[in-house]
Amino acid sequence: MATVTSTRPYHIIIFGASGFTGQFVVEEVARSAFEGPSGSLKWALAGRSRQRLEGVLNQAAETLRQPELRTQVEIIVADVSEADSLAIMCQQGLVVLNCVGPYRFYGEPVVKACIENGAHCIDICGEPQFLERMQLEYHSRAMDSGVYVIGSCGFDSIPADMGILYTKNQFKGTLTAVESFLTIHTGPEGGCAHDGTWQSAIYGFADSGSLRKLRKKFGHQPLPVVGAKVKKRGSLFFSKEIDQYAIPFMGSDPSVVRRSQRFLYEGHQELPVQYSAYVGVGGVWSLIKMFCGGLLFWFLGKFGLGRKLLITFPEFFSFGVFTKAGPSRKQMDGTSFSLTFFGEGYAEGLDPSQGRPNARICTQIHGAEPGYVATPVAMVQAAITLLNEPQFLPIKGGVYSPGAAFARTTLIDRLNRHGLVFSVKRF
Repeated sequence: MATVTSTRPYHIIIFGASGFTGQFVVEEVARSAFEGPSGSLKWALAGRSRQRLEGVLNQAAETLRQPELRTQVEIIVADVSEADSLAIMCQQGLVVLNCVGPYRFYGEPVVKACIENGAHCIDICGEPQFLERMQLEYHSRAMDSGVYVIGSCGFDSIPADMGILYTKNQFKGTLTAVESFLTIHTGPEGGCAHDGTWQSAIYGFADSGSLRKLRKKFGHQPLPVVGAKVKKRGSLFFSKEIDQYAIPFMGSDPSVVRRSQRFLYEGHQELPVQYSAYVGVGGVWSLIKMFCGGLLFWFLGKFGLGRKLLITFPEFFSFGVFTKAGPSRKQMDGTSFSLTFFGEGYAEGLDPSQGRPNARICTQIHGAEPGYVATPVAMVQAAITLLNEPQFLPIKGGVYSPGAAFARTTLIDRLNRHGLVFSVKRF
């Protein structure tokens, strides 16, 4: 099993660079190349089709007005179904940015190749089953080889995970519980997401029972509840905090935050923070569409033919939220997000085991379009942080969530400089 060595030709290899999200990761790496070790980032593209990768490189060169990209950035042909090609790819880079999903089908060969060939692996997965299975099956092997495998480094789930750490650091006392509310703002062109996320949700819903069985294998004891236990809100409620209807957030954020809180509690004796995540769904008309779409999704997702229909016609069944084409650049330019955290706890000097919480805090992360602007920024800054600050990561390699890996680094500062703005708000 190879270990990580700094004598490789590339700092970063973008695997799946010709995919919908991958093309934006390429542009973000090009923008951030001056932030690499010693002020220069050596990088390459990888994927199945050289012709498509060349097209992505040409597009990035034109969009960014950097014609030198066409000649300075190398292309590596690699395929998840060909282990030898993955090994050759991983042997050439320090960090592989894996943009090939759904990860439940295509992610494991990349993780395995990275560990066996001494390359760190970063992905943007929002699939809890894949993330937690990789931790269960590969953590020890990654530690032995000194490789960091850090999942969910996109919008799922760096804003939530690092946002909890930011809120905790800004709180003067003992933070015990946080609720977050996500709101998406679209411009006159509207907004949508690529159907890759839709497919991951379909497969995750169909296989939810496997996730429960997987978690039992860890044998974890429940994390201690510090302070007053926070009651979960209903499946639908009107939120005064964001002035619209809200539902529990169905993505990976709660599970990722829980993994980070467990790591910090067990490894560093930091008191864990209770966390609940919600997302705003708008007004009454949005509520009606969400109810109808959710009912169809729940019913069709239960059997094979129904799932095939959902996958074949994402735009119809999601009422335009997910499409095979994905958002246009104009739609992306007009879209942004806010993730607001409402925390409570105990002021400095007070015992959190006594009485009700007596102090509150509100923080917020604001950023550009989450899926294809904020996600590439988060992924690339995670990679650059890993390259520049290895001394502040967990002492050995392993499979980690973002908060567990980057808690002691300057990742939040880096994100701030790239448009994901963390701030403390007034109530």
